[in-house]
Amino acid sequence: MDTLALGASPEITAEELAAVLGTGDAPQLVDVREPEEFEAWALAGARNLPLSHLATALDQVARDREVVVICASGARSARAVHAMRAAGIPALNLTGGMLAWSAVYDTAVLELGAARVVQVRRRGKGCLSYVVGAGSEAFVVDPSLDVERYLGIAERAGWRITRVFDTHLHADHLSGVRALAGATGASVHLNPADGYRFPFEPLDDNQWFSLGGQEHFGVTVLTAPGHTPGSTLYEVGGRALLTGDTLFVDGVGRPDLADQAEAFAHDLYRSLHAKVIAMPVDVTVLPAHYGDSVVVAPNVVVGASLGELRSSLDQLAWSEDRFVDWAAHRARPRPPHYHEIVRINNGAASAPLEDARRLELGPNRCAA
Repeated sequence: MDTLALGASPEITAEELAAVLGTGDAPQLVDVREPEEFEAWALAGARNLPLSHLATALDQVARDREVVVICASGARSARAVHAMRAAGIPALNLTGGMLAWSAVYDTAVLELGAARVVQVRRRGKGCLSYVVGAGSEAFVVDPSLDVERYLGIAERAGWRITRVFDTHLHADHLSGVRALAGATGASVHLNPADGYRFPFEPLDDNQWFSLGGQEHFGVTVLTAPGHTPGSTLYEVGGRALLTGDTLFVDGVGRPDLADQAEAFAHDLYRSLHAKVIAMPVDVTVLPAHYGDSVVVAPNVVVGASLGELRSSLDQLAWSEDRFVDWAAHRARPRPPHYHEIVRINNGAASAPLEDARRLELGPNRCAA
């Protein structure tokens, strides 16, 4: 990629970086923030070389491969780039730093015959949402507040967004279901078990919604308590399963966010076995998040067949007792501002848009 050449501009945008990560052109990533900042939130694969110690650490950076330097907003990393380039290291500054990275989206497409699933990836959060379209109609699942992303996808495909869903009451990022419904006139569909306090159309287990005017194609609702009481899966045409935070490609959802870890872990185990594992092994699992261990490549969906996950995730083969003991007693930090985000998402509180956006900065912490 030309922007990564030594003689080019010393800057690279977050969008340009997203386009090369997960490919053979991926650069080295060096984060020059202090260790506590790095531990709280960083790009997957980045090395932490704090600016305060960089002068004595330059020999740890390879000179035969491009380097993208990262900080919170781009100021410290600009100073580090100057020092690196003076030492002959082909370094570029990530424009806007982690703040810019938090706003980057890209997409990947899964074709399902008469339908198409567009996976919308919010790269800084590891959040995944979906536009499921057929004919002239589309449903959206787990939208963020950046509703223009979904409006643009639908417009380019010739779809009208008619229904908006969440897979559960989100705890680490803000839901855009109400904002998107307001922008499109779509109906909002949610599981009442999660205690929402605003008007919506309640979902029932095994409820079916036709899509695109096709009599035999649509989306089936599968209630799956565990991560939250109202966690819900969406089966698309019998070929894909939107699993929310119930099942990821690198793990399972955490059951401890509501202070009922053991009871929720039992529910999660039963949901996984009754609603997920019983499905055909060739069903494609499409989660609502991904972790640092997952390589995200341009134009390739983050997902896996159920058969692949049954082979790679040991937890899916454990007994209920072993699973509950493991899931209920893993000590992990809760998402920052967890209670405030839940109150906004369930309609119990509100906040100015910019204040609300600041609440959700940081990584995904919804996996066990």
